Amino acid sequence: MSIWGQDGSGLRRRALERIIRSRFILAAAAFITALILGVSESWWLSFAVLMIVLVSVVVVSAALPRTEKPVTADPGDPAIFHLSGQQLAAQLPDPLIIFDHEGTILYVNPAASGAFRSVERGGVLMLHFRAPEMQSLVHSVMADGVARSVDYFERVPVERWYSATVLLLDQARAGDRQYLLSFRDQTEARRLERMRSDFIANASHELRTPLASLSGFIETLRGPARKDEAARDNFLEIMQKQAERMARLIDDLLSLSRIEMKAHIAVKDQVDLAAILNHVADSLRPVASDLGITIERDIDPGPVNVLGDRDELTQVFQNLLENACKYGQSGKRVILELKQTGDMTKVTVQDFGPGIPDEHIPRLTERFYRIDVETSRAQKGTGLGLAIVKHILTRHRARLIIRSQVGEGSSFTVVFGPQKV
Repeated sequence: MSIWGQDGSGLRRRALERIIRSRFILAAAAFITALILGVSESWWLSFAVLMIVLVSVVVVSAALPRTEKPVTADPGDPAIFHLSGQQLAAQLPDPLIIFDHEGTILYVNPAASGAFRSVERGGVLMLHFRAPEMQSLVHSVMADGVARSVDYFERVPVERWYSATVLLLDQARAGDRQYLLSFRDQTEARRLERMRSDFIANASHELRTPLASLSGFIETLRGPARKDEAARDNFLEIMQKQAERMARLIDDLLSLSRIEMKAHIAVKDQVDLAAILNHVADSLRPVASDLGITIERDIDPGPVNVLGDRDELTQVFQNLLENACKYGQSGKRVILELKQTGDMTKVTVQDFGPGIPDEHIPRLTERFYRIDVETSRAQKGTGLGLAIVKHILTRHRARLIIRSQVGEGSSFTVVFGPQKV
């Protein structure tokens, strides 16, 4: 191995650069040294002067400002990657297609091959993208060379929304022109926008219904029922229930908003899951008793610690247990189970009610989704309970597993994975 180490060539190069920059100082030092040696008769005096001159040269050289040279790519340097345009295009996640002035496809990157399976090199672009907006986009750019974009909806094999852009690559001659067609996937953004629109529409509808009821009863009380005490008492009781319904809905909306704001903040506290479940079961005992439900507990003794937020987990299991009591009322009992298996912790709330048809299970955690609207409203549900549960469990890195058999009941299982502090 060289005495310069693994980076010997670099050190030698920098040393040589220093010597070159200090060449005038070194020449002056050599001249002064020769002059002193020529006129001095004492060897020790000459040696001392020589040492002083050398030390001075070193200090001055070190003090010289460094001149940084622009870094240029060394073709022989293995640290420099030389990528072609095709290699770069192949690594991009967005679909890219290059075609010529006749619409013949010249290049398709892997992302485009995956998104549009029938598109391949040598094919005709217009035969693959027949939508009017795509035909108009390509023709317009080929006519004047000005880049343009349109929204494009692909229906098969799955529904996807794209922002499609066509731009001119080569402006040499009309016969040699090449064009780039790129796609930016907008499916997730569209989905979120649709969810937001649906959420606003549903929330507005849920609030408008009790407001319309309140407005109608107030108008009646101020008019025909002004002096009818029996009707007034009945109307006031209905109005109170509608106001309570609006209050529950607003509370759930605020709760959901708070949870979403904290979704990125990891939970770091250790909480005793067994204590939380026992507290929830005790607090819901009066509700279960009024509904004729018995809550049976199968909870491992001793503390069962998980990482979590006590209030949020209490909200999760209170929601699940209360739903089991309300909607599984016909089964007369509910089982609350806590088990540890290896590094997994599972909490299951099981009822023996009418069960849930399979087609509804995947959508139960959607906001405002209800299997039976009238039953849900009769049970004072807002349609947001399981959506809140899902968001809380997502923050806790836990899963919700729903199983149900029509006529036999349903089970909601919360699974906590390995705990890492």
